Amino acid sequence: MTELSNDKPFVSHWLVKAHLVAGFVWFLTAISAGMLFAFQFHQAYPLAGLEFFSPGRVRMVHTQLVAYGFIANCFVAGLYWAVPRLTGVRVASERFLGRTILYVWNLLVLATVLMILAGHAQAVEWGETPVVLDPLFLLGLVLAVIQFGTPLFKCRDKSQYVSMWYFTGALAWTGLVYFMGNFFPQYWVPGTGGAALIGLYIHDLVGLFVTPLGWGLMYYFVPILLKKPVWSHALSLVGFWGLAFFYPLNGVHHFLYSPIPMYAQYGAVASTIAVEIVVTTVIVNFFATLRGRGDHLRHNLPIRWFYVGMIFYFITCLQCAFQVTLTFQKIIHFTDWVVGHSHLVMFGVFGFWIFGMIQYLWPRVTNNEWYSRRESEWSFWLMTTGIIIMFLALVMGGLVQGFLWSDLAPFERSITASIPFWMSRAVAGILIIGGAIIMAHNMWMTARGRKGVAGATAA
Repeated sequence: MTELSNDKPFVSHWLVKAHLVAGFVWFLTAISAGMLFAFQFHQAYPLAGLEFFSPGRVRMVHTQLVAYGFIANCFVAGLYWAVPRLTGVRVASERFLGRTILYVWNLLVLATVLMILAGHAQAVEWGETPVVLDPLFLLGLVLAVIQFGTPLFKCRDKSQYVSMWYFTGALAWTGLVYFMGNFFPQYWVPGTGGAALIGLYIHDLVGLFVTPLGWGLMYYFVPILLKKPVWSHALSLVGFWGLAFFYPLNGVHHFLYSPIPMYAQYGAVASTIAVEIVVTTVIVNFFATLRGRGDHLRHNLPIRWFYVGMIFYFITCLQCAFQVTLTFQKIIHFTDWVVGHSHLVMFGVFGFWIFGMIQYLWPRVTNNEWYSRRESEWSFWLMTTGIIIMFLALVMGGLVQGFLWSDLAPFERSITASIPFWMSRAVAGILIIGGAIIMAHNMWMTARGRKGVAGATAA
């Protein structure tokens, strides 16, 4: 697989840059909201008494912005860069559809934030988007299907590269997942059945929206950066079809030991463990591709972001294969273990892949070298250290909580025991925010064409 030599007829650099900027602005807002929420665990919430900024609402803003503000925008930027190159066909409409998707989607994200803070959230986990906005989000997803589906279906190459499989799958699945999660439990399937659908929505949002776009972009960027074809195209398709078959069955594992029928719970446990086997094939494929190019981990920052994210992905899926068993659930159910797991997935995996994309794309869409290699390194190490500390603190704190609860200790004892772990999480959050601010400054100075002491392009 090779890139087309001339960008101009195929790729809108302006749209790539605009979505990266929007995504990073929402990312900074999301982690600030997460840091605010963490303060309440130390009786230091700075906005106490203000209903508009009550901690529960701020937490929902944090999760919604991560999914629909940060990840969605940055992955759309990746699609604008990769899809025309892979197909040799431009997207459906750069001027009309491109601007419509950019402006309308981000206005909807802003409206979501304001309405949640005003108390108009929907009672669906990860689907707190106010019901009045749900049809508009679905319309935005339809426009994205038209925008990127057009070149994918016009491509005349019969042996399509695996990235195109992943992109096509994500475009086909995302709207269906969003409709199922935001409409069925709210209007048509109450009670236990609705809870099962919410579980499917929570997990399919990650598995059928974020994951296929993320892996598809990795299959595009990694061979280009390593200047080496992917190790096994056949194995890459095993990963795609394994994802498509097993991942939609996982969602009920969010509601183990619930009134949902046990056959559904057992099925979710088995399919979750099967996903770890599928993920192992993907990881093997990428690390076999890296063989003989290991020096890139030292000097090639995008590759470093990508592969550290892959290691985190393997860890989270291995962790998931254990934590979905009923034995583990007796201890870690409702504890901070689950919070640590979700942060490593959404930030340590997909966030890291996005930062690697930014490291590669930003000099190209701004036509400037990176302002400072040193700042790029600082942002990597601060955010990597931060997410490792956060993950370990929450996982260990979750085990402490779970064992205290299983011993029927007073609930207050678990709170007291959790304080050191929550303090570690706060420190980790400060490191992550510091790394993000440094990256934002580096991007800003690069866009202005400023040269730092070590201004060589990090890629």
